[in-house]
Formats: sequence, C-alpha cells, structure tokens
Amino acid sequence: MTLREPLLTDLYQLTMAQAAWQSGQADLEASFYLHFRTNPFEGGYAISCGAASIAEFIEEFSLSEDDLSYLESIPSPKGTRLFDQDFLKSLKSWRLAVDIDCAPEGTVVFAQQPILRINGPLAQCMLLETPLLNLLGYQTLIATKAARICSVTTKPVAEFGLRRAHGPNGGNLASRAAFVGGCSSTSNVQAGKLYGIPVSGTHSHAWVMAFQDELEAFRCYVRSFPHNATLLVDSYDTLRGVQNAIIVAKEMSERKEQLAGIRIDSGDLAWFSIKAREMLDAAGCHEVNIVATNDLDEYTIRSLETEQGSRIDSWGVGTRLAVAFDQPAMGMVYKLSAIKRLGSNELTPVLKASEQSFKATLPGVLASRRYFDTSNEGHAMGDMVYDQLMPPVDHLITDPFYPQRQKDLAGYTYEELLVPLVRKGRAVEGIATVTEAQANTLRCIQTIPASHRRLLNPHSYPVGLERQLLSNRDKLLRSAR
Repeated sequence: MTLREPLLTDLYQLTMAQAAWQSGQADLEASFYLHFRTNPFEGGYAISCGAASIAEFIEEFSLSEDDLSYLESIPSPKGTRLFDQDFLKSLKSWRLAVDIDCAPEGTVVFAQQPILRINGPLAQCMLLETPLLNLLGYQTLIATKAARICSVTTKPVAEFGLRRAHGPNGGNLASRAAFVGGCSSTSNVQAGKLYGIPVSGTHSHAWVMAFQDELEAFRCYVRSFPHNATLLVDSYDTLRGVQNAIIVAKEMSERKEQLAGIRIDSGDLAWFSIKAREMLDAAGCHEVNIVATNDLDEYTIRSLETEQGSRIDSWGVGTRLAVAFDQPAMGMVYKLSAIKRLGSNELTPVLKASEQSFKATLPGVLASRRYFDTSNEGHAMGDMVYDQLMPPVDHLITDPFYPQRQKDLAGYTYEELLVPLVRKGRAVEGIATVTEAQANTLRCIQTIPASHRRLLNPHSYPVGLERQLLSNRDKLLRSAR
C-alpha cells in the first residue's frame, strides 16, 4: 500500500490554499491541533495509532504533472476553471515544510486533549487536515478496539477482519492498528509483508466440503502442514468433527508430528469448547489447542471466559474489530489554534466559539503532559493541556466544562505526550516499529488505573487545562461573543 497520494484531501482544503495564496497569507506561520471530543466505544481511553503513516505521507508528498492536470480540469459551477493557473504552477514546486509533534503510537490518550500538533505555513497546514484526520483517526479507532478486546483475555487474539474491512487500504491499516492495539497476529498476508506482522490462519469450510469425507479432508490438510495445522471441526457435526480431529492427531503423533489445534466457528462456543477439551484430554491430546471464531468482540469473549467457563485457548476476531462494529468513526477534529497575522511577528492564539460548548476550541500552541505517581506503580494521575506560548505556572488542572472540578498535580513527575514526528517536512529518526508500538500500548495501559480501563461505565480520567490557558480561553470566548 502506498501513501503517495497528495490529492488525498477534500476540495475545500485546496480552494482555501488558493485563497490564502492569492491574499498573501499562504506562508503565514500557523499552529493547528488534532483531538477527539469523546472517548470511543463509550470507554475510558483511546490508543494513539497512525503516526508512522503520517510521517510516510508527509515525506512522500509531491504533486505530479498528472495531479496538476486533473486540478486544472476541475470546473467551477459556471463552467470556468476552478483553479487559478498561476496557483497551480506554484503547487508544482511545493515541498512540505511543516513540523508535527504527536503522541507516540501505543500511547493511551483521552478526549479533549491535543494528540497531534502541526506548525507550519498556513496553506500547507490547511491542505493536510483531511489526510491527518484519516490516517490518525481510523487507526486510533481500530487500535482502541483491539486493546479493549485484548484487555479481557490473557489468550492470544488473532485479527481475521480483512474480508469484511472497508476496502484494501482500510483492511491493511486495520490489520496494522489491531496489532498495535495488542493482537498477536493477522490473517492479512499483505499486512504481514508491509508491516512485519506475524500471519496466522486455519482453513475454511470449503476445504472440508470439497471432499466426500471430513476425515479425509483433515488427513489431506495435515499432510501439507504437519507442523502448522488447525482443523475447522464444525462443517457438519461439531463433536464428530472433534472426533475426526482426534483420529488425525493420533496418526500425526505416530509420525512424530503435532496437531496444532481445532477451530470452532458456530454454535454454543462455551459448551462445545468444554466438550471438545474433555474429548481431547481423554484421548491424550492435551497439547491440541481450541481456537474460537464467530463474530466475537470484547463483551462476548469476557462472557465466555468469566461467566460461561469456556475452555478456549485463543481467539480469532474479524468483523467487529476490523470495522469497529459498534462505532464506525472516531470523530476527530482538526482546528487552528494560533497564527502570525499579516504584519505581526508573533503567534496570536485564536479559537472557534460555538453554540455548543463542547465544540469550542482551545487557543495557543497546544501541548499536553501526563503526571505519574512513582510511589503507586507509576499510575497516571492526570493530564495537563497547556499553551507553549505561556508555560505552566503551577500544576493545577481545571476541567474545561466544569470549572469547579480541579486537581493539583504538584509533587508528581510528568512527561510530555507530544514528541517530534516530522521536522521541516522530514520524518525524525527513531519512529517506532509496529512491534515497538505494541509494546508501548501494553506498557501505557498498565499505567492507567483499572477504574479508567473497565468496559462499562469507566471512571473519567482527569484531563484539564492549565490556569493561564483556561483564563485566555475564557477571555477569547467572551470577546468572540
């Protein structure tokens, strides 16, 4: 999959870029930030994912002659050319010169805090709105879903969602994000090649149906894969399928081979897994694992493990993960927060007021820091959002919507959440691999208290504004209204 798609943007970003160019504002220094307003899945957190894709997109950005010819061909509603010819000529020499700071992949992030900041020429920052939201929003959504699923089990979870994913590129990015979120492998071979993710799989019902006899289908399959065979046992009768798998497992044992497992894809997964485990153990097939699939998600897996007493050893999760079945969009937004106006040498904080208070934005060159209690297993205690133009004067944070809710984080250690990703249009050294990002997910989740991680009615994690940012926001809101 390539990210060399400079026209992966919405038309209004290009029309704004032309208007900025014609009005002499294209190169004004600006600062934008990206955030989401509510945590996905009615949960208590999200997992940042997509930074590496953004770095690749920025580095590869270049408009070709074919791109410019297409833009030249776009008509206005009156039939004239939409874009100015001189503007299109200027685009030919564009090379992005933006700086981007982002929460590293695998970082636990929360609503109402900046998780990416971009500084650079106004027109370039405007042009990047849609690709940044697309690359970071979708992967963050899928990584969060994967983290939720993996949080309810200690067993391996394989991602099997490509066939139901939203197109080839969506499928590849979903596989990548699912691995960052904690999945052990993917069925997606292309994602395995692109990102170095372990691949795994079994066989389909069609394999069994292609033979007159289920037992012969099993025997034929394990002859091809004597050290990596998991047999799908529910094509006709699940328990009879288990018995046939046991026959094959014993035949393999005589050849000093090992049947890896059986897969159950329908029916009462708990009951069939219990019966299958009894049958396998009685036959001496203790090392044969039981894999379960069939429209699984975090709620079903938790129930099977904690309430139904299933004997399942690993999980294959597809549709409900790859398409984020219960929340198909992240709802991220991208907003201008500071700009050097014409004739000024200083960045001026700006905000968008709104008739809906939760849609009002924050002013300044925004950053976020996380405080930790090193005496309590390094638990995160709260996050401060602040304006780099006005460094924090203390460690008090205030809820932006309920000013009476405050928390003093003095005495705790802290670290900055936004770290360099791109400088002057070039990716910085040391961007994490998917394996490193997955390890960061596991580490970061453990720093968040369990009350914030639970699936239902999680406790709200404290994210608040530094007092100067709060004061400046309120002043600008009063002025705007």
